Order: sequence, then C-alpha cells, then structure tokens
Amino acid sequence: MEEFKYGISKWLPYKNREISKKVAQIKKEELVKHKNPDFNIRIIRDSEFTFRYVLDIFLRIKKASESRKKLVLILPQPNPEYAKVAELINRFNVDCSKLWTFNMDEWADEDGVIAPDTWPNSFMNAMKNNFYYKINEDLRPPENQIIGPNEKNYKNYGDMIEEQGGADACYGGIGWCGHLAFIEPGSEEFAGGFEEWKEMGTRLVTLNPFTIAQSSLDPDFGMSGNWGIVPPRAVTIGPREILKSKLRCSWNGFSIANTQVSWQRFIVRLAAHGEVTPLVPASILQISRSELVISETVAADISYSREFNWYA
Repeated sequence: MEEFKYGISKWLPYKNREISKKVAQIKKEELVKHKNPDFNIRIIRDSEFTFRYVLDIFLRIKKASESRKKLVLILPQPNPEYAKVAELINRFNVDCSKLWTFNMDEWADEDGVIAPDTWPNSFMNAMKNNFYYKINEDLRPPENQIIGPNEKNYKNYGDMIEEQGGADACYGGIGWCGHLAFIEPGSEEFAGGFEEWKEMGTRLVTLNPFTIAQSSLDPDFGMSGNWGIVPPRAVTIGPREILKSKLRCSWNGFSIANTQVSWQRFIVRLAAHGEVTPLVPASILQISRSELVISETVAADISYSREFNWYA
C-alpha cells in the first residue's frame, strides 16, 4: 500500500509523531507503571468512578474536620457531583468551618473581562449552587472561604492560596489538548522555556480550539457542539499554583454519552508517559506527587477498526 505522510494540525503545538505513536500503543496493564514512585496511577471501574471521586473529596474534608485542621482545596468546575459531597457532609454532620476552596479557573470574554458569579454558566455560580448552598448552614464555612478568580483578585490569586498555607490538594482532569486547568499548550500567555513556565502563575489565557470543542459538548453548553456560545478566553491558575500544591489529584473518566468513545484515551497516555513539556501541560503530573485516576473506558487499549461503522 502506498504510504501517505502528513503533518500534525497547527492547532496542536505538540508535534512529536514518534512519541505520540509510542504512547498510543501503551496497553491498559502498562498504564499504571511509572518510574516516579510518587506518581500513583490507578484504574477503576466506570461504575465506581463518580462514587470514588465524591468519596475522595468527602473523606479529605471529614478527616481534616475531625483533626480540627484547615483544609485548602483547588477544585475544577462545574461539577454537579459536588452536591453529593455536600449531602455526605450533612448526613455525617461534618463541620466545614476550616474548609477553604479555590476554583481552578473562570470564563472570560475576548477582552479579558471575567464572567461574574451572577452568570448561570460561571464557575463560581456552579460552585455556590452545586456545593456551598447545599451544605446545612450550621456546617458551612464562611462564604468568604469559597473563592474563585474574579476581576478584583485574579492578579493576586496565587498569593491568596499561599496565604492560606497553600493547597493541600489540587483536583482536576486532563483536557483534550493536554491542558491542566486552562493552562493551554502553546498559548502566548504561557510562552517560555520549561523552567520559566513552571513559575508562571494565575493569568488570563486564550483558549485552544480543542478546548472550545470539548466545552461545547458539556451539558452547560447544550451537548450539541455549539462552539459559538463557549467563551473564547478564561482566567486560570498557572503551573506555579499546581506544582506548589501538596498533592495533585487528576480524575479522568470522560466518554461520550456513556459509550466507549473517549477523547481522553490518547491524551491521558501522552500526559502520563510522554515528554514532560509545556506543550502538554498535564505532563507535569509526572514530576510531582500526584494521583492519576483513570476509568476503565479511558484506560482501554487504543485500537483502530475499519469494520466499525459510526454512521450505521
């Protein structure tokens, strides 16, 4: 058969085809192995994924409360499952007075104006309605301890986290383009060599087209691929805030409508076993104390089938 050679899209800054091919061939049983003993990778059943995520956050809050210790969490948004964390807090009467949460990021318009918490699709609106307001009033932390980046604080956002002793855990997941938070690969706002890049903090960023496409499949934006209603920019924590966290907890279980179709299957492999580079921001999980949790659907071997007919 005649070979057909072609380059990688200009929208994807990472263009090492040899490594991309190599990681795509990693089998499910090999995914959990890594040379960094502090990089803990595990695979869990799809049916347990949400339950285990909710339980992980809840137990962290409960343990800190019982020890009367401050707990500082960086949390991604939006996630309706936080309501289940709130329900467990209520059921077990967990005092959250020492809990501090910092949203990972927030939407912004083309001029860099950050979305207000009164906008229904804002991440702070989601955090308040999915989590904070669902906790019984006598168990809630003060509302000023539920924090997100906004017009007034984003330039000092990293310092605000450090003032509370730094994040005990930074939750999140790996985006289609390899982003962690909205640290977009190849963006001009995060341009620089690796050592310089690692020290970059919270800032406004222009979103990668893959991030726009990914977000257009979310329920908040209709699950219909309507890229025109996804904001073009965002404010996000930087590599500095992620690396300064005491632990990184990356949960990856995205599939399309509970099918075996998952855009995360490749990018999780590239982030966990490819080069550590700003061109794949989530790859910094490899060089830090991190937990990478993968659903069985995402962990499944990558196979190529000419028999399967998507249009049938």
